[in-house]
Amino acid sequence: MKTRLLRSFTLALLCVPFVAAQPVDNTQLKQVIVFGRHSVRSPIEPNSTLNTFSAQPFPEFSVAPGYLTGNGATLETILGGYYRLWFTKEGLLTGNDSADAAFVYFRANVIERTIASAQAFAAGMLPLATVNVNHYGPTDSDPLFDPVGAGIAQLNQQMAIDAVAGRLGGNPPSLATAYAPELALTRAVLFNYPVGETPAPPAPEGKIDVTTIPFAVGPAGQSGWPVDPGGLGTVLLAVDPFVMEYAEGLQASDVGWGQLTAGGVTQTLRIYALGLDLECRTPYLDKVLSSNLASHVVRSMVQAATGNAMAGSLGTPSTRMIVLIASDSQITGLAGLFDLDWLLPGYQPDYCAPGGAMVLELRQSQTTGEYIVRASYVSQTLDQLRNLTALTLNAPPASAPVFIPGCSVRNATFDCPLADLVQVAKHVIDPRSADLTDSNN
Repeated sequence: MKTRLLRSFTLALLCVPFVAAQPVDNTQLKQVIVFGRHSVRSPIEPNSTLNTFSAQPFPEFSVAPGYLTGNGATLETILGGYYRLWFTKEGLLTGNDSADAAFVYFRANVIERTIASAQAFAAGMLPLATVNVNHYGPTDSDPLFDPVGAGIAQLNQQMAIDAVAGRLGGNPPSLATAYAPELALTRAVLFNYPVGETPAPPAPEGKIDVTTIPFAVGPAGQSGWPVDPGGLGTVLLAVDPFVMEYAEGLQASDVGWGQLTAGGVTQTLRIYALGLDLECRTPYLDKVLSSNLASHVVRSMVQAATGNAMAGSLGTPSTRMIVLIASDSQITGLAGLFDLDWLLPGYQPDYCAPGGAMVLELRQSQTTGEYIVRASYVSQTLDQLRNLTALTLNAPPASAPVFIPGCSVRNATFDCPLADLVQVAKHVIDPRSADLTDSNN
């Protein structure tokens, strides 16, 4: 039944002409899907754990570990206000919040920071309306974001281990050499000595040198990752606070204890990006973990284009805006499934910044009637986050067009015919890891 449904809507879409690259944009925005990361949060690990990694105590945040900060909520509201300006200009929103609220669909993962981010985003985008943020309970597994936990997909643990280890030539410890500059910077910051000091001083008594724990690939443990990356996982816990310290606007003396500028923070993100790439963009893991989300996203756009309710989609045929808020792992996974890449100033390639989002615009050519998808990645810069910078159409967040392999055509915005995207989706999505349930919780 699933295959027959996919074939039927694909054939229908293929009956319309192919849209050619056009020097003048004559498309009209019909629907947009914003898939964003939560905004600035406190470090995941409590200071009682983090302080075992460092010579000096980590700075204290005002909220519990892993929770959205007050500034994080403000930044999401600022971001929501920018999207309000953007999509009102595009004609997708009318400026009448109560009327527009009937045509939006919000969904967040089950953790506090994603739900709070979605609520703050909605408050900025539709400030005079009450918007319901759909989400599961805190102990539940949302099939959209956690298909394995929800029983939709099955992950073969040994195959997952082999797939990650295979990307490393069966030699995970070799990462220590490949990422030696980042590890040296991390150690110098944690143990409070100048980068490049020779010989490097020993670890302070009673402290754990995270950079010496062997990198390995093993069965999933308590980390929440699909596989356990050994020492790499501990390094990620140690460097995770640095970007949040900077983005939260802490005093410069509290950002890596005064040793990290924005450039230094960005360098530490290189090793953080490595962990996400291995855990979320390794093809086998990606197909299992991201197929259900990808299926619902593509079906939602087809539903909007055809005007017919479709199983396995989000919202209704009349939904103009879908906002999904989750974690960097889910966004990285969806991007990896379609082989999407982006690069914004001040960040590492493919980094999912706090509040950053993959934006998928469903547009219709006013000449041919063809539906196209225009992808971009949008995010506040590190300094816009740090300074709580107001955003306007003349002073926007950073943005980059995203090329969709096997689909995008040659124009400045890499437009992709929806019919072609459906074909790409059929190729990359594992039907065994996706369902056709209407996941409108």
